[in-house]
Amino acid sequence: MQHPPRRRRFLALAVSAGLGAALTVAPPGTAAQDPAAPYVIVTAAPTPEHWDPLHDDLWSFEHGQVVLTRAGTNPGPPRRPFEYAVVTKGPELGSVSVSAEVRIDEPVTVNNRDVIIVWNYQSPTRFYYAHVSQDNTIYPHNGIFVVDNADRRRIDDQWNGSVGAPPAITDAEWHDVRVDYDAETGEIGVYVDGAAEPLMTATDTTFSGGRVGFGSFDNFGRTRHFSARGIPASS
Repeated sequence: MQHPPRRRRFLALAVSAGLGAALTVAPPGTAAQDPAAPYVIVTAAPTPEHWDPLHDDLWSFEHGQVVLTRAGTNPGPPRRPFEYAVVTKGPELGSVSVSAEVRIDEPVTVNNRDVIIVWNYQSPTRFYYAHVSQDNTIYPHNGIFVVDNADRRRIDDQWNGSVGAPPAITDAEWHDVRVDYDAETGEIGVYVDGAAEPLMTATDTTFSGGRVGFGSFDNFGRTRHFSARGIPASS
């Protein structure tokens, strides 16, 4: 069942003209902060110096892209994504808006194909992720999840026990994905291809700060133009 869209305090701040004017866009791989506001922009350059993968040999950095070249392997319990890379530059962020272009490279004949956006990453067993997939009919696909020292738990409003939000990506083309998280209220919104309303929503306050990243649960794909704007977790 599709829940009605909700206004998000942090989203309104993040995209407002006033906040945009207050931000300083940082060079690749760095963060910059305007003295008058706590918001920062972190832009992750597509180089290994700016990303920390779980397994270096699964990744390449080429043509302005961060590429997961093949699927990862099951890391064991708790049940969680197999492979991802975390942005190491800039501060840890609490409330955050993560923007990226993503592509799923797994063939479209594989229905469970996915990529994930990670935020508020604190450790390999503590983080949020948005799973954007071609399939929306089973529990682990096309939803919003929290990993908190236990098997990943689905938290999005759209999942009704048998089906979730409409499939996020059904082809092998590039797509814009944005994830907004308000650490104070716990409100989460996942937007695809510039849509005015979120494809998926959730509310959860398990984490209030951490790093951002990109990967796949058990498939492979790539990202470019990956950046995050938000409030440093120490603020």
